[in-house]
Amino acid sequence: MSHPNNTAWRPAHVTTRQITFASIVAFLAWTFAVYDFILFGTLLPEIGKDLGLSEAEQASLVTWMSAGGVVVGLLAGPVVDKFGRKTGMAFATAGAGVASALTALAAFVPLPILVAIRSLSGLGLTEQGINGAYLSELYGASDDPRIKKRQGFIYSIVQGGWPVGALLAAALTAVLLPSLGWAGCFVFAAVPSFIVAVLARKLRESPQFETVAKLRQLNADGHHADALELGSILGMNDEREKPSTIADIFKGRNLRTTLALSFGHILNYFPVLVFNILGTTVLTTVHNFAFADALTLLLMSNFVAYLGYLFHGVMGDRFGRRNIIAFGWMASGVVFTAMIFGPSDYWVVVALYSLGQFFLNGPYAAVLFFVGESYDTSIRGRGSAFVAAVGPIGAILASAAAAVLLSNGVDWTMTAFLFGSIPLVLSGFSVLFARKHQHVIDPVHVPSPTDVEDPTRS
Repeated sequence: MSHPNNTAWRPAHVTTRQITFASIVAFLAWTFAVYDFILFGTLLPEIGKDLGLSEAEQASLVTWMSAGGVVVGLLAGPVVDKFGRKTGMAFATAGAGVASALTALAAFVPLPILVAIRSLSGLGLTEQGINGAYLSELYGASDDPRIKKRQGFIYSIVQGGWPVGALLAAALTAVLLPSLGWAGCFVFAAVPSFIVAVLARKLRESPQFETVAKLRQLNADGHHADALELGSILGMNDEREKPSTIADIFKGRNLRTTLALSFGHILNYFPVLVFNILGTTVLTTVHNFAFADALTLLLMSNFVAYLGYLFHGVMGDRFGRRNIIAFGWMASGVVFTAMIFGPSDYWVVVALYSLGQFFLNGPYAAVLFFVGESYDTSIRGRGSAFVAAVGPIGAILASAAAAVLLSNGVDWTMTAFLFGSIPLVLSGFSVLFARKHQHVIDPVHVPSPTDVEDPTRS
């Protein structure tokens, strides 16, 4: 028997103000997650000196930290799909804050404990996947035509938290390192992450997740007919009574998407490690830059990288996200190769390194939104978190290979080419194997403010 209260239920209208607030919080969450992540790579030469670690030992340390980050990062997917998008965002951002705060103890703990601490940064990295899942749903539920038309561009501003976080890491390191030391820099970095985690709890949940939660509750209460009818009305017949699992992202049409985007992301994390996380190391060894000069270059290049996010966001809306991602990454590989083997003239390196960052980081404005469009609501959190979490596997492989080469006398020039530039080009080719036209965000009917409220809504 059907119950009117059940089939009359609708998720609340999504306002432009709620979308604006969600976009701001998502931007801040990602910015400070990146701040923690990049801060460790930026300060690694200084930490290595205090801990008495060689370049090869530092690379090995990053390998184990990246491995731990992948394992911990995968925890975010089930949280997002079971407890909601905003809970997942708070969970991931708080994890980045804890990682920052505890890293300050690096000089007083054994290396295995430091590895465990830095593994928590994997939660921060999956925050971008959560953003993609959450905001793609929220923008898709909006009735504002401006948001509908410019979803990718708006998200590019949010995803631009990467260069902003990197800028903060470089700028605040230059300011705080002389007075606070590297441990103080990490304590300072933890505070904003905890603040943003609190703000995330005040977000509007996405209508799609609210609908999934409602359908699951109806099934759990035995109202299977009502769940089927309501799912049909709201265009979500694919939602099942049985809870989703990680295996679902490897079934049917999801398999091709998961493999193409995951391999592309893994390959892309080779250059992310080499040119972003270990950017100061590459610049100081390949071109003999002073540490202070390397920090200044990182500041300038990340400003250019932010423009890259906006560019790729706009181009993704206009020409399709898949092709824009592939073009950007392949172009970046060519530019970084020129930077590595080119002259050590300061401004030549600045120009090439900045342009490389433009095409390496910029496509992420389209990548995470593209991933969010790729899965059904019931597995969107798992799919997005999985693709985001497995990326650091590339950093693991790159740092392990770099440690082997460096310990056997190979210099950073060849190491950066083999495990930075080449995988960067290959990551672009991998993305081309994904479906050009991904899954369309579920057409949940959300009433507008002018709709008459149904007094039977529960």
